[in-house]
Amino acid sequence: MARHDFDPATVKPDGRAPAKTRLFEGDGPHRGSVNGEALGAKVTVLTYGNDEPGVGPKLHVHPYDEVFVIQEGRARFFVGDQVIEAEAGEVVLGPAGLPHKFINLGPGRLQTLDIHHSPRWIQADLE
Repeated sequence: MARHDFDPATVKPDGRAPAKTRLFEGDGPHRGSVNGEALGAKVTVLTYGNDEPGVGPKLHVHPYDEVFVIQEGRARFFVGDQVIEAEAGEVVLGPAGLPHKFINLGPGRLQTLDIHHSPRWIQADLE
């Protein structure tokens, strides 16, 4: 499918150089994170995974949107007063200011890629 959503002649490079950094470090559930500042970008990327049903990050909140890409497994998200079940291939939005958490529904591994709409990871834990 060919796409032509804008005229490339209308967008000029902003002077930033391409950049690279490492996301995956360690073995814990939060295997890595990259602040957007390290790349000159406006988003921060985290990776989260665990093999234990019922386990996930504690309730927390951010002053910006967070997008969760479920790469493997199934999860139950608690976002504000909503409960959302999602599986591999689906995407969930946690809007700015709404407390949220999620758990692995099993069976097997839950793996997510979490995109924070901020150049830095900013979080307030509520549990």
